[in-house]
Amino acid sequence: MTETRPYVDWKLMNDFMVDVFVKYGVPEEDAKICADVLLESDRRGIESHGCNRFKPIYLDRIKLGTLLPTTEIEIVKETPTTVVIDAHDGMGMVASHKMMEMLIEKAKIYGLAGGAIYNSTHYGIAGYWTGMAEKAGMIGISGTNARPSVAPTFGVEPMMGTNPMTFTIPTDEEFPFNFDCATCIMQNGKIEFYERQGKETPEGCVVSKSGETMTDSGQILKDIRAGKAALLPLGGLGEATSGYKGYGFTTIVEIFSAAFAGGPFMKALSGVDENGDPKMYKLGHFFFVINPEFFMGLDVFKKTAGDICRGLRASEKAPGVERIYTAGEKEYLAWQDRKDKGVPVGESIQKELIQLRDELGLTQYRFPFE
Repeated sequence: MTETRPYVDWKLMNDFMVDVFVKYGVPEEDAKICADVLLESDRRGIESHGCNRFKPIYLDRIKLGTLLPTTEIEIVKETPTTVVIDAHDGMGMVASHKMMEMLIEKAKIYGLAGGAIYNSTHYGIAGYWTGMAEKAGMIGISGTNARPSVAPTFGVEPMMGTNPMTFTIPTDEEFPFNFDCATCIMQNGKIEFYERQGKETPEGCVVSKSGETMTDSGQILKDIRAGKAALLPLGGLGEATSGYKGYGFTTIVEIFSAAFAGGPFMKALSGVDENGDPKMYKLGHFFFVINPEFFMGLDVFKKTAGDICRGLRASEKAPGVERIYTAGEKEYLAWQDRKDKGVPVGESIQKELIQLRDELGLTQYRFPFE
């Protein structure tokens, strides 16, 4: 499909986002981390977690008081191979960056390291954190809970978050094996993206209180927040198409995200109190880093992983299909297409960027779509 949206230069968008974050009270070095995490989503073509979420998930929450711009990172417990961090309701991306730096250093020494963060907020795409491990020649694993929006199998009540479980694995190819996805069929960010584009959500992803399928993206978002609808786990409704498998994976992420740090879970992460007023989200994240050098060596690992991926892509294709992909390949191709073009920005985001610039007096910025 031909891209019709205008592109904004990567550096221009990065500098603008950093300056806006700083205006909202985020320290400059922290703002650089946050902007890079968001733009990494757009580099990979994962637009549900990129510029689309800059204002509604971060800036609006800072303004509302449910996200603190300054992140107080408290190391609650540390051993040679583990870390537990209290993020004190600050920027989840900042706390996660600190966590991964620590775990990578531990895994260099001991081969394996794991950590958990609690009292946190949205940490962007999980693949950013696992990608930090991959860049260091290691395997990264991460997951996070979120506000309840997914129903258990045979249920219609939103109980757990979209709960991604992500793996980034080094290979000897130009890109790693990067499996980064929610444990439900459709995540909230994707439905938000559909709403912005004026599109319906595909059938079979959302269930109403009465057990019916919903497709109106705007109504879905309202009903999920009101507890009147729920996303479905991978596999879909019931057990006929193995919905219980997605339900199981979602539950594992919920347990790991909360239990390693003894943090809150499920309905306690709703972001509203008993009176319906906004409150801190108190999310939890978990992280593991594995160093292949402590097994048969990084080169052996990367070649074997690469051989497996190449074998899969070379296997017999279905009639009419041009190619088979492995996880992370499409994201790599998106970056190859976009790296010299910039960030594609839709009309609703264009309006947000102009509004932010004018409100904050960042008159040095002018966008190509103006």
